[in-house]
Amino acid sequence: MKPHEIEAKSFAIIDAEAGPHNFAPDEWKIVQRMIHTTADFEYMEMVRISRDAVEAGIRAIRNGCTVITDTNMAKAGIRKEPLAAFGSRCECLMADPRVASQAKEWGVTRARVAVEMAAPMMANGIYVVGNAPTALLHLLSMIKENAADPALVVGLPVGFVNAAESKAALIKTSIPYISNVGRKGGSNVAASVINALALIAGERK
Repeated sequence: MKPHEIEAKSFAIIDAEAGPHNFAPDEWKIVQRMIHTTADFEYMEMVRISRDAVEAGIRAIRNGCTVITDTNMAKAGIRKEPLAAFGSRCECLMADPRVASQAKEWGVTRARVAVEMAAPMMANGIYVVGNAPTALLHLLSMIKENAADPALVVGLPVGFVNAAESKAALIKTSIPYISNVGRKGGSNVAASVINALALIAGERK
């Protein structure tokens, strides 16, 4: 089978096994890709999408936003061509030597420093967290202090320490978000959300 045939068959299987659901059509495209990436139908129950999140993400991409990721793995998983069609681009500062130097000086994680350094790029952009709860928690703190203003936060950190807690904190805010409850998540899942948003953006007239 050709790659596009495999993908189409995979989505058909997902639709058949998922059965009836209450997701709006564009929301389902996002959840469908999360399931496609993980083969985990629990995302149907775990996903949390704020009321205005999908439109906020699509609008940001179509306006040529910067998508900032907390890991190079998430950046690698995001398809660049659909973003580039609108002048949008993807950035990750984790490998920036300034981030490593500042993190060592301050005694904090590189993920936290990367959030700080990304603030100028964040206006009307999308911040994607697929790995580091410290990045998400610090981002929320910066937003509260009006030091950061992303159009959308994709918060899907994975793990056992503060992953679930950081997502719970995000879900309590009024920020447009796409997230989930519990420990599951990851850079691959976070990338799939951006890929879905970019495809939806491309379908819009």
